[in-house]
Amino acid sequence: MIFYRQKIKDLILIKSEPYTDRRGLFRRVFCSNELKVKKINFKIKQVNISENKDTQTLRGFHYQKFPHSEDKIISCIQGEIHNIVIDMRADSRTYKKWQSFRLSEKNRLGLLVPKGCANAYLTLKKKTWVLYFHSQFYKPGYEKGIRYNDPKFNFDWPKKIKVISKKDNSIKFI
Repeated sequence: MIFYRQKIKDLILIKSEPYTDRRGLFRRVFCSNELKVKKINFKIKQVNISENKDTQTLRGFHYQKFPHSEDKIISCIQGEIHNIVIDMRADSRTYKKWQSFRLSEKNRLGLLVPKGCANAYLTLKKKTWVLYFHSQFYKPGYEKGIRYNDPKFNFDWPKKIKVISKKDNSIKFI
C-alpha cells in the first residue's frame, strides 16, 4: 500500500499494489501493520457497503460529532464515484476547505477520511458499490451533515444530482 498525504491534514489517498497472475488480481484494502508504520492509528469497529443502483446518486455529506467522531477508509469496489471531503475541524488550518477525488474499481484507490471531516460522493456509473471501514460505531444523534449544494462551499459536482435521500436533501445551509 502506498499512502499519499493531501492538503487537508490527515486526509490520505491510498493506492493498493495489486498482485496479478493468471487467476486474476489480489489486493490489500486494509492492513493495520502498514498503517502503523506510517503512524496512522486506525482500529476497525464497523464495516459497511453502500450499494447504489443508479448513476448520479448522491450520499452525504456526513460525519459524526465528538465523542463519537470517526475515521473512515472508503473504497469504490464496483463502478465509479466523485468523492468530496470537507474539513470541519475548527482548529484546522484547512477548516471549511474541501478536496475532491475520483475513486473507481479501475483505479483501485482508497481514501482515509479523518475525524471531523465530512464526506460525500456522487455515483458516476450504475451499480456502484462503496466499501467503508469505520473506526467508531455509528451513533444516532451524533451525525452531522453539510448540504451538497451549500453556496458557502461552491462544490464542483461533475454531473447533475438525480437521486438523493430526503434526509440529505433537507440538511440546512451553514
